[in-house]
Amino acid sequence: MSNKVKKQPSAVKGFSRFAHTYDQYNMIQAEVAEALVSRLKQSHYSTIIDIGCGSGAVIKNLKKRAISFDKFIAVDLSEEMLSLHPSAANIYQCCIDFSTHDAFDALCGDKEALVLSSSALQWSKDLDLTLSRLVKCGKKAYFAIFTSGTFKTLHQCAGIISPIYSDEALKKVISRHYEATFMLQSYQLTFPNTKEMLRYIQKSGVSGGERQLGFKEMKRLMEEYPLDYLEFEVLFVEAKPL
Repeated sequence: MSNKVKKQPSAVKGFSRFAHTYDQYNMIQAEVAEALVSRLKQSHYSTIIDIGCGSGAVIKNLKKRAISFDKFIAVDLSEEMLSLHPSAANIYQCCIDFSTHDAFDALCGDKEALVLSSSALQWSKDLDLTLSRLVKCGKKAYFAIFTSGTFKTLHQCAGIISPIYSDEALKKVISRHYEATFMLQSYQLTFPNTKEMLRYIQKSGVSGGERQLGFKEMKRLMEEYPLDYLEFEVLFVEAKPL
């Protein structure tokens, strides 16, 4: 495998457009990645596969915790994000859409691999398909997946349905492919004013490319929004293939 494998992604708007500012606005995602890596049991792995690696929050936390590896495979559907990811001789970058049938065919060479995914799998168009392929890539997996509880009050005020899965739906699909334990974690991010909250929503990439409200509609909504914080809900998963 070369150090960069490309497959043309099909939906990269939300994260690619603001890739250059993403690290300034991903406070919750950074905290989630740190929490995910803290759950790892070993200090060394032969192969680690990071699904939805972004600009490298997972690998940076591995370094902080002195967790080493022989090979690290960084997978993302945004070339712009991959360009920000740390590079080294034993780091391989793969630009692929993980919702496709053959997305992980090239990643299944090490049956002892550890599979990680932080703040990414919620955007799979067909999570059952994604997991049916991903389960073949390693003997252990740790996931952190945002749920529909994220932006719960905002969505209720706007009268729209979350574009991502509920925690119940996630547990049901994951349990088809893995023996798993789950922990649901809530986060809040407070803002000094509406303008900063709007800026965060726009530039963090958390919309994943979904534009359900126009700018004027969003501005009006935020003026009526009853909270000074945004809500986030994350399902942490420790799993092994069935």
